[in-house]
Amino acid sequence: MQSQPDIVIIGSGIGGATVAAGLAPSGASIVILEAGDHLTDRPENRDQRAIFQRGHFRPRESWYEADGSAFNPGNYYNVGGNSKFYGAVLFRYRREDFEEMRHREGVSPAWPFPYEELEPWYGEAERLFQVRGALGQDPTEPAHSTPYPHKPVPDEPAIALVRERLAKNGLHPFSLPLGVDIERWLAAGQTPWDAHPHRADGKMDGETAALAAALKHANVTLRIRSKVTRLEASPDGRSIVAVHAKTDGADQVLRPKLVILSAGAVMSAALLLRSADGKNPNGLANSSDQVGRNFMNHNSSAVLAISPTYRNDSVYQKTFAFNDFYLSDGAGGPPLGNVQLLGRVSGKILKANLPQVPEWLLERISRHAIDFYAMSEDIPNPESRVMVDGDRIILHWVKTNWQAHLDLVAKLKQVLRAAGFPIVLSRAFDKRTPSHQCGTVRIGNDPTTAPLDPFCRAYDHPNLFVVDAAYLPTSAAVNPALTVAAQALRVARHIRQKDLAA
Repeated sequence: MQSQPDIVIIGSGIGGATVAAGLAPSGASIVILEAGDHLTDRPENRDQRAIFQRGHFRPRESWYEADGSAFNPGNYYNVGGNSKFYGAVLFRYRREDFEEMRHREGVSPAWPFPYEELEPWYGEAERLFQVRGALGQDPTEPAHSTPYPHKPVPDEPAIALVRERLAKNGLHPFSLPLGVDIERWLAAGQTPWDAHPHRADGKMDGETAALAAALKHANVTLRIRSKVTRLEASPDGRSIVAVHAKTDGADQVLRPKLVILSAGAVMSAALLLRSADGKNPNGLANSSDQVGRNFMNHNSSAVLAISPTYRNDSVYQKTFAFNDFYLSDGAGGPPLGNVQLLGRVSGKILKANLPQVPEWLLERISRHAIDFYAMSEDIPNPESRVMVDGDRIILHWVKTNWQAHLDLVAKLKQVLRAAGFPIVLSRAFDKRTPSHQCGTVRIGNDPTTAPLDPFCRAYDHPNLFVVDAAYLPTSAAVNPALTVAAQALRVARHIRQKDLAA
């Protein structure tokens, strides 16, 4: 009879891979189950027509609206999860994001612990993901007890010019904290990395940073093409006794001591709901009836600033951001959000959203444009939720704080016009473009309102943890990957001390 692992981790994205890296030195036997496969080196990896126009890498599946209409989600299934396509922005939440924050359309609740609790783990995560950044440029920056491991990715000349114009107009642009070895990335191809698939050529993602560290230990095993179908609870419903999966279509059952669910905010919630049984009729970890609820997805828009006198010859572009409207609207009003550069948007990328316009014309426009990403907080709402109906995933996203986002886009257009761009266009992203999905299995101090305790342990099942963006009680208005990684390292130490010490 095959020996059973001590720990099964479901998913190899930022959360699962990082908690594996934190647990690996313990010597516990760890099996990571990943539904997808490794991305391989192939021409489509840097082919923008394949990526953006033909959707070569998009999953061949449908999720559903509450009214039954289908849509194709932009979530990926591969080793490293969605981080294989991410923009590698590794922000810390601001200190204020851990406190109750009042917005024009509601209140973003306080976390069960302050920023200072997570601060040292942010530093550990920055070292693991080899973050490039600079301290002292952003007035909203929280305290750092350690410096960034590497200097920031440099601005290209056309981008430095725009940063200088914004600063002269009173804004505070700062270097984005990035997990990118820019020399390695450009050596493999002259493209941006934002939304481009990554094999092993410069991005620090769930696979190349955290999972690589975990797999250096002989006690850690990765099983690819292994889709978990359900979790089995004990007869009394109080613990998880088995993980049921299909590996290359063959059924397997693992019986670990601990289960760590890291399949992503939507899929983790769906798996818990699908694993309902007689003792847990509403799904596992769901005595609070909060699993699947409080789904958040950043309010976000692409903003294109155009000037006939501006020449953008950059390759990657994505090197600075500004938070002048993050904690207020700049005039004492409620918060609006973060502004950062997108990866360089070429005519090939524009063509995906403007199919009726000739690509040659879009390429010409692109040469005189710079591309920004405006992002605002989505406030948790219990009616914004993930549900299941058999094999179907139903995603009912109730947007909140949308007017604040429209105000942020309007502010951004003003500052870009003042910086010399007379034409500024915007386009909002919808649910087909995941904008940091989070919040469906949140942490909290009260088991009647939160499925997880502050260490991501399920109140209903002490040997079950959920360690991915599902745990986030708020979305804030910055990219969440580093916060997920920092909490994963914190949780790993907690498990080593409390569950593996014996």
